[in-house]
Amino acid sequence: MNAGKISIITINYNNKAGLQRTIESVVGQTVKNFEFIVIDGNSNDGSKEVLEKYADEFTYYCSESDLGIYNAMNKGIRIATGQYLLFLNSGDSLYDSLVIETIENQINEDHGIYYGDIIYDEIIQQKRVSFPDELTFNFFYEANLSHQASFIKRSLFEDLFYYNEDFKIASDWEFFIYAICKANITYKHLNILVTTYDATGISSNLENHGIMNQERAVSLSKYFPAFIKDYTHVPELKYKQTKQFFHIKQYPIAWKILKALMKLILLFLPKLPNRPQQ
Repeated sequence: MNAGKISIITINYNNKAGLQRTIESVVGQTVKNFEFIVIDGNSNDGSKEVLEKYADEFTYYCSESDLGIYNAMNKGIRIATGQYLLFLNSGDSLYDSLVIETIENQINEDHGIYYGDIIYDEIIQQKRVSFPDELTFNFFYEANLSHQASFIKRSLFEDLFYYNEDFKIASDWEFFIYAICKANITYKHLNILVTTYDATGISSNLENHGIMNQERAVSLSKYFPAFIKDYTHVPELKYKQTKQFFHIKQYPIAWKILKALMKLILLFLPKLPNRPQQ
């Protein structure tokens, strides 16, 4: 494939079926003017045979031992020559055959990051996850963008930093929150379904959320130390609000009186005279 505006980077380790699914979604695109780079971590489950089968479809591929997910992603970054990078892990797939063609027409190089939406595939059900148009520190404190649906200007990794290889789960989150909330990199939300996200991956496993939260805490302390005290109170406030709500509901009469008062306020509020303009 010829180098174009976009480089798709896929990393894989012992996920033969997922790798096959990802590759098929990429090679089935209506346009071919993009790079397709696959970094395999020396798999022993038949993934190498899949790579050999599709070898002609790749700009570059390798199967060799690495130091983990982000080490493999950084390998892909160093090889890529496209202006924007999409990290599509094995198991994830482009939503349909028109994704890259549509995205190429939307990216005009005015922004450092373009991001679309995903289908969150939990095997037993699928749901659309739409990301907000405006990204704030509060958004990243509680959530993250999907790197599988984000097109990141390659030069940002040179200007800011590559993925943190000391982390196992939160390096892409660290990059996003730093780039957008610290470095003020411009971004744009594209109302496009980009990826069907494989929700069986490492970051979706609840058992790994403890590690993820620890890594996020390290990153916040490093890059946003002044915010830590404020935001450690947020869970406490939410807990207190929830506790107060359920405490009121434990007393049916008080709850009924409160609801009646709220209805009266809403009923008469429109009838209140407008405040004269000054």
